[in-house]
Amino acid sequence: MDPIYNPYSPGAGSPPPELAGRDALVETARIALERTRLRFPTKSLMLCGLRGVGKTVLLDHIREQAEHSGIHTVRIEAPEQRSLPALLAPQLRQALLRLSRVEKARDLAQRGLRALAGFAGALKVKYEDIEVGLDLEPEPGLADNGDLEHDLQDLLDAAGAAAESAGTAITIFIDELQYVEEEQLATLITALHRTVQRRRPVILVGAGLPQLRGRMGRAKSYAERLFDFPEIGALNNEEARRALEKPASSQGVAYDEDAVEQIVNETQGYPYFLQEWGKHAWDAADASPITLAHVEMASITAVAALDESFFRVRFDRLTPSEKRYLRAMADLGPGPHRSGDIAEVLGRPVNSFGPTRNNLISKGMVWSPSHGDTAFTVPMFDKFMKRIILGDDWKTL
Repeated sequence: MDPIYNPYSPGAGSPPPELAGRDALVETARIALERTRLRFPTKSLMLCGLRGVGKTVLLDHIREQAEHSGIHTVRIEAPEQRSLPALLAPQLRQALLRLSRVEKARDLAQRGLRALAGFAGALKVKYEDIEVGLDLEPEPGLADNGDLEHDLQDLLDAAGAAAESAGTAITIFIDELQYVEEEQLATLITALHRTVQRRRPVILVGAGLPQLRGRMGRAKSYAERLFDFPEIGALNNEEARRALEKPASSQGVAYDEDAVEQIVNETQGYPYFLQEWGKHAWDAADASPITLAHVEMASITAVAALDESFFRVRFDRLTPSEKRYLRAMADLGPGPHRSGDIAEVLGRPVNSFGPTRNNLISKGMVWSPSHGDTAFTVPMFDKFMKRIILGDDWKTL
């Protein structure tokens, strides 16, 4: 049980040794991308789910398959406080430069680079964070109006024309898409709609928290007809067992049945937590098989590791009032919870917590499954809040 050979990989976006339970979705994405390359009508994909379900891993796996099949890809992570044009421009430049090396696509790829020059130059006044190298002079009248909605349409159309001439497609992968401002999200949806209408081989595969569906619907009413929104959730019992047992088996290590059951129950089938518990169970064991006693030891160290990283990094971004709001939610259990019930725990009118709740939604800490309901976006965060803020004194602060 050498820790050097520990097969588990808990980490932000770290690919697990066994991508269990996602075969159908990976195949759906493959079909969508190939249909896009052939210029058949295809919906873009939005992978929605809580933290820790493996959205980033899936996004990167789909991208890797696309690259292997010859599809050109653009990979973006949308942090808070960055504009969409600033994120897109450098990555589209790289895609167009690659296409410009294809003989039959060279002219249209260079036109795309001229569109990019006009796009960046015209929008630099409004979006000051745009920083992109310019390879060609802009073409007057091409993506240079200074209006993001129209210019992004022209830019994606030019990039799609270049991909079409090369017999390929451009797939834009955007992680954490819920952080893109709603107005800018609307322009992206409009531009993708235009590429569909003109049958350009451009498709978006995005990932985000569950509130992404509502944000896109508010941004453009036709978003539901332009995108599919597969829900990425916890693994079922069989899938969770495979994710846990197969990596160990490849190293000649087995689990006792009750040890597997305990880990699956404690992790609730969430992929990130399965990796964390598997890692610590491996390190706790001296030899195969991994027993229930090893898992009980591992649970202590796994929870401590989550508290110091996965949970704590999110907790430290909160204001005192936001921490109290989440602690009140935790007092009620895992959720979802009615806003009025949370306010009752805090002893104040429900309307006084509107700004706090909105800030927590913006930070990606909570979401609203239905009107008036609030739920954690991070599984098991209720238990963490009870561990980090003990007792009842917080209610009177």
